[in-house]
Amino acid sequence: MVYENRRYLIIPTSLTGSVDFNQVHETSAETLRLSIDGTQTFVKYEVTEVTASYTKSFEDPETQEVVENVIEAGIYGRPSIYSEDYPEYSYTEFITILTGSNWTVPPEV
Repeated sequence: MVYENRRYLIIPTSLTGSVDFNQVHETSAETLRLSIDGTQTFVKYEVTEVTASYTKSFEDPETQEVVENVIEAGIYGRPSIYSEDYPEYSYTEFITILTGSNWTVPPEV
């Protein structure tokens, strides 16, 4: 299953108090998965990507005037914890990261 609009953000565990859990899929700091060394965690969320700007028109119900809004191209829906300081990953990219040694303990042989 591929989640086209899902994004993942790896952040330092020191920032978990700054996460608004109403904006991400996780429910609390206690439910976050930690990296093996405990220094990182991640949040997941849904975004809407607008690839080209467009104008949306609607009639104001109070004034009956036509109002036009320009919707700019960009990515919408990122949580307030988002920062370009921390990489954002797609589902496919993130699954590869989660199977790495920073997040998964290898089975004992």
